[in-house]
Amino acid sequence: MVNAKEFGVNETHGILWRPENRIHATSEGLGWRSVYVSVQDEQPYVEDFRAVDDHLIIFHLNGPVAVSRKLGRTETRRVVAPGGLFLMPGGLDFRVQLEAELSTLHLYLRRSLLEEVAEQSGCSSVELLPRLGEQDPLLERLAFGMRDALTDGGGDDASSIYVEHLSYAMAAHLLRKHSGAGRPAPDNGAGVLSKARLAQVMDYIETNLEEPLTLSELAAVCSLSPSHFARRFKATTGLPPHQYLIAVRVNRAKRLLATHGQPIVEIAYACGFTHQEHMTRIFRRQTGMTPASYRRAAMV
Repeated sequence: MVNAKEFGVNETHGILWRPENRIHATSEGLGWRSVYVSVQDEQPYVEDFRAVDDHLIIFHLNGPVAVSRKLGRTETRRVVAPGGLFLMPGGLDFRVQLEAELSTLHLYLRRSLLEEVAEQSGCSSVELLPRLGEQDPLLERLAFGMRDALTDGGGDDASSIYVEHLSYAMAAHLLRKHSGAGRPAPDNGAGVLSKARLAQVMDYIETNLEEPLTLSELAAVCSLSPSHFARRFKATTGLPPHQYLIAVRVNRAKRLLATHGQPIVEIAYACGFTHQEHMTRIFRRQTGMTPASYRRAAMV
């Protein structure tokens, strides 16, 4: 299972601690457990880094920029275009030389998550292969989904569920494309959720809507792994778990706005939003109206 604690910057290599870097956004403090994500501008540097347990993935957001990487006695230099990938498996010491200023997306993925997905998929190996400069459009889209969740607030449980879902998809893709394991065995049990399991998880969501909810927590209600649960839930309902959760929160907000005179800030908390502004942003996105304007229209 994924580590129960938040993935913090102190578990990374320390690249982000370099004082000359300009950090735009990080997942620090958001409660994300599967990944650590950051967006920054980096200045040229040369440094040796000690190994950490988890896997580092870097995407170049501009460029091209020349990067040298030393692993053991082998040194490789590449001119990396925008979208280029730097993948450093956990457990390896390495040296990096960045030769010019560069905007980057850093992502650390839990080793325990990769091992979990490998076990579910029947992979015989979970060892990732180092990469420098390769393009991987699918991996890039998954990483950018996490970046978008980060820059769009990222602290609510729907965002956390979304990021957790992306993390499992990323782990499966890494095993398939960037490891010695080959293609994982197909999930022959993907299917759909039974009516009983679907009713259980929907009841759990309604009962605990005021609380932070995670993908792992919802999956446990159905006695499934998070990745299997997410696939089956979408196949059954047509929506990923995080989108369904948002819809439930907005629908409860609609009912309370139309039938109760309590302040909007209290309704936001009763529906599980982190604060009133968070509810307003999501509510407008889903309905085209602010909560206040929806309440006025409902009272006519």
